[in-house]
Amino acid sequence: MKKSKAAVILIVILAALAGLAYYASIILSSTGIGETMSIPLGLDLSGGVSITYEVMDENPSAEDMSDTIYKLQKRVEGYSTEASVYQVGDDRITVEIPGVSDANTILEELGNPGSLEFQYSDGTVYMTGDQVADAQAGTVQNEYGSKEYVVSLTLTDEGAEIFAEATSNNVGGYLPIVYDGEIISYPQVKQAITGGAAQISGMKTYEEADMLATQIRIGSLSLELQELESSVVGAQLGSQAISSSLKAAAIGLVIVMVFMIVMYAVPGVAASIALAIYTGLVIATLYLFEITLTLPGIAGIILGIGMAVDANVIIFARIREEIATGKTVDSSMKIGFKKAMSAILDGNITTMIAALVLMGLGSGTVKGFAYTLMIGIVLSMFTALVVTRWVLYSLYALGFKDERFYGRAKERKTVNFLGRKAVFFAISGIVIAAGFVGMAVHAANDSNALNYGLDFVGGTSTTADFGKEYTIEEIESDIIPVVCDVIGEKDVMANKVEGTTQITVKTRTLSLEEREQLNAALVENFGVDESAITSQSISSTVSSEMRSDAVIAVIVSTICMLIYIWIRFKDIRFGASAIAALLHDVLVVLAFYALLRISVGNTFIACMLTIIGYSVNDTIVIFDRIRENLGKTAERQTPEMLAEVANRSLTQTLSRSINTSITTFIMVFMLFLFGVASIREFALPLMAGLICGAYSSICIATELWYVMKVHLGKNKVSNK
Repeated sequence: MKKSKAAVILIVILAALAGLAYYASIILSSTGIGETMSIPLGLDLSGGVSITYEVMDENPSAEDMSDTIYKLQKRVEGYSTEASVYQVGDDRITVEIPGVSDANTILEELGNPGSLEFQYSDGTVYMTGDQVADAQAGTVQNEYGSKEYVVSLTLTDEGAEIFAEATSNNVGGYLPIVYDGEIISYPQVKQAITGGAAQISGMKTYEEADMLATQIRIGSLSLELQELESSVVGAQLGSQAISSSLKAAAIGLVIVMVFMIVMYAVPGVAASIALAIYTGLVIATLYLFEITLTLPGIAGIILGIGMAVDANVIIFARIREEIATGKTVDSSMKIGFKKAMSAILDGNITTMIAALVLMGLGSGTVKGFAYTLMIGIVLSMFTALVVTRWVLYSLYALGFKDERFYGRAKERKTVNFLGRKAVFFAISGIVIAAGFVGMAVHAANDSNALNYGLDFVGGTSTTADFGKEYTIEEIESDIIPVVCDVIGEKDVMANKVEGTTQITVKTRTLSLEEREQLNAALVENFGVDESAITSQSISSTVSSEMRSDAVIAVIVSTICMLIYIWIRFKDIRFGASAIAALLHDVLVVLAFYALLRISVGNTFIACMLTIIGYSVNDTIVIFDRIRENLGKTAERQTPEMLAEVANRSLTQTLSRSINTSITTFIMVFMLFLFGVASIREFALPLMAGLICGAYSSICIATELWYVMKVHLGKNKVSNK
């Protein structure tokens, strides 16, 4: 490459960086203060709209309440994946939607969930709204080629059977759809509909079709609801959480950049520029696609930063190895990028598979995490494989050609990791067993095996008028400590109704005596009117259905990752050992939660998902090197040869594993160091998970692969 071309490329990249930095600074300076050009923040960071519905049905069953909550949860995800729905008392449901401030608009769009009936022309009801799975407006071309507006219905299995019978017996007739006693559609049956999917036609505009689809969707709830009250609530964490997170991210990025430059010299400079561009692109993408950012979203971004650094570290390690063989720097860079490609692609694609499955099958927090993770994967690959490459080539052409600017891989004595596999397995077994013992002890003492937070088990909601407006920071410093002292627990959430002096405190379920003690403490410390204090039980915001969705999504994504690794590595034992190491990490972190009694709340799912993504990516890189080294040997596969290849591969990738873990750990540690209490509680197990992920990749996954390779399957090997 000519110097002039290199200079132009470098100037263009630096100009793009400057533009992104300016654009990102505007977005970040507006975020959290209500400006239009800002990233949407979750209810925990910015507040939003709270709507409480009252169930009109008498004595609703627990099953119907649970079903209605889940359906409402899926519905409001259209506004934000971080919206939460939970039960209040015996017959109320509260919906909290972050990032919005106009409750009337939300109510108008969401509608007033009522009863939906499908009737025969004589008024006999043959099907109700809870047998409709979904309704969506759309456009189709009719037989004359003209655009027609329709509503597409998807029925449940039970609904499909009923609808098939009703339409078969009424071909040519009319079957009215009635919502809250009024006919909202009077479709004619043109033919029997037996497949569980139907179309309603005849709407004059798309808006008319969309309105009908909305009415059908909101009428498909198991229970009839009526709006009781709505309000705009403040954040649970406050502006301090945003500013401290931004501060932690900025300091962490600077430290990571300095670390990369110290470790890799000129390539480290290229990586730092690429990482800065990556950060700007992430901020811009979050804003442009209006992705709601919460603590789980921050976890996805952190994992993305770790993978962005990891891709660069893999490339630089390869370049150094080629230089060590005597090749020129120019040739080493080209070969290094080429050899690093398979590890980068396999690691990122494996994680992308998990993200896609989580996005499709998950709900709430899981879906929000998947969005940010996918953004991180795509942008990290782009910056590593495109930006880093061109910056590196440009710096080389501008005069940085001496190999001392790039480093040379040092000859290291192969470490006998496999010789210590029994020790590694024993350590992991002891830690995991300790976690199960800890959970069993707590369960035996009439306590929960894990310290489940309000998000998982619900609790008591106490609302009082404090006579003056408090900021979230004042609530955290003044009110929450008093509440914690009374109930003897740290897991306390609070928010305020904007424009009023009312504050709601959510705690674990309190006994009558504890409620009285809390009321007395509020009166004594803050002068509230005791007669105006209200307390009621609330359900978990992470419903059992949402937890089931998360578990199913993780299981399906794990199976998909296993299949991909099996296909790519042509040996299911690679996939099986990677998944076993992943399970190992989950159990170790679970033990960490159990033994330290860390609150298992909404961020628990995001923490586990982050660890899964990090663990798989880390392991795949090592397996890629094993596959490469196996391809270089012509020896018969004996246990000794496999052990030598495995140990050599682990040794060759050891610096990469350590450096990637350090840079990712730095980002999380900064969050722990500078974050507010809730963020620190989230960052602590995440740090444990990162350490465990690095440990399992080096000390567990490869060792498991070796054991499986030697003893399991038709291609097992022996000394005989």
